Amino acid sequence: MKSVTVSIDVPQTPEQVYDFLDVMAHHERFTNHYLTNWRYSGPGRGIGRGIGRGIGSCATVTAALGGTKTDVAIEVVEAAPPRRIVERNVSAAGRRLAHGTYTIEPLRTGGSRVSFTYAWAHTPLADRLLAPVVRATIRRANQAAMRRLATELARHASAAGS
Repeated sequence: MKSVTVSIDVPQTPEQVYDFLDVMAHHERFTNHYLTNWRYSGPGRGIGRGIGRGIGSCATVTAALGGTKTDVAIEVVEAAPPRRIVERNVSAAGRRLAHGTYTIEPLRTGGSRVSFTYAWAHTPLADRLLAPVVRATIRRANQAAMRRLATELARHASAAGS
């Protein structure tokens, strides 16, 4: 199945964005409109507000999209500060394997462009048969997540400056 990429421009530097995204618990703040029941594990437990940081940090969540709910195991498998974080996502009893990649690029005018690409490696037959609907549903959810990420980055920067 073709991947889905969404992006947003934010005023924060790549380093600020990366530092926020590197903490697994922060992801709950901008994806809890479709990912709920967050449970964390992995390295860096208890660092600041975050639970789990860097490669090996994990979360298990319940994804509610398209009228279905499924548990998803998320693990950070690659990190290249301050530009890239790759997560492996496993769901559907192991029949669905995907990678979510955050790419953070500096803008010439200041700030950063944050892109998130969701790429399926293995998918159940139902996903493949409904690929256009599945991709559109993921795109809408992730576009909302990017808008919410921008809001959370501003809140985080404001709280850090206090």
